[in-house]
Amino acid sequence: MLKWIDIVKFANNGNPMPTEKVVKTNEEWQRLLTPEQFRITRLKGTERSFSSEMCSLFEPGKYACVCCGTLLFDAAEKFESGTGWPSFTQPVTENAIAYNKDVSHGMVRVETVCNTCDAHLGHVFPDGPKPGGLRYCMNAVALKKVESNERKATFGGGCFWCTEAVFTLLKGVSRVESGYSGGNIDNPTYREVCSGMTGHAEVIEVTYDPDEISYADLLRIHLSTHNPTTLNRQGADAGTQYRSVIFYRNEKEKGIVQSVIGEMQPAYGDPIVTEIAPFEQLYKAEAYHQDYYANNAEQGYCQAVIDPKLKKFKELFKSKLKDTQKVKADE
Repeated sequence: MLKWIDIVKFANNGNPMPTEKVVKTNEEWQRLLTPEQFRITRLKGTERSFSSEMCSLFEPGKYACVCCGTLLFDAAEKFESGTGWPSFTQPVTENAIAYNKDVSHGMVRVETVCNTCDAHLGHVFPDGPKPGGLRYCMNAVALKKVESNERKATFGGGCFWCTEAVFTLLKGVSRVESGYSGGNIDNPTYREVCSGMTGHAEVIEVTYDPDEISYADLLRIHLSTHNPTTLNRQGADAGTQYRSVIFYRNEKEKGIVQSVIGEMQPAYGDPIVTEIAPFEQLYKAEAYHQDYYANNAEQGYCQAVIDPKLKKFKELFKSKLKDTQKVKADE
């Protein structure tokens, strides 16, 4: 998660490397854009406040650069700032946006531009909502809405190496990231979380298509692939960082969580003690934790702990596996 200190460092010391660069002449951009789009994005213009209905749109989806189509923001990070311009708390990736010091109009501000094509987007300010505290104040003309049915779900069920390995195999799941959530410090490290003093749990964030797999089914799989009846413990892993937890994003999800836990309770001899809490923020874990099982399948922990768990999971939820995994499960 980017903070204001990160933005200042980018503006002063150099921006993150873009995934790609798109370079065109002004004449080429003029042929592709409307006059207003060209004025805003290529000539650093500013649209009138409250001039776009985009300010009041909060449906799921993504927002891309109107010039080059690079994805810049997710609707989940959009909020009502009352300024009259669409406002976001974070970009979709750290390198989607570039930052330039802007001293025009007698002010010192930080300009935001598309890191792919250098289109002027707007400015970023340190007066946004917690926990990041950023407000990306964008010109609506510089953005185009891209329909997306993606949803996110965040679970904790012991070591995130195990939970990530399970959910990566599911049909309808496009991405699984390991991280930390539910605690009381910003940007925790793995070592800090392992101390048990941060309040954070090891979790995964699942990006999924609800047309292919439902939130309720994700919950059922989560509750079936770890022990939700042991408090702050999974096997040999003990501590609040290994607690069973489900972070819901809205009241509808909270109701589904409660319903699924009630549905599954009779299958367990002991009470389910899974924590149910509102989602606030995911702090992405260090790079070496991502895709851990895929990159370390020969490691002792993976063979002793994750392999048996995956075998049981594939037997129980064969119909939910991606097609390539169904073939492997039959072998």
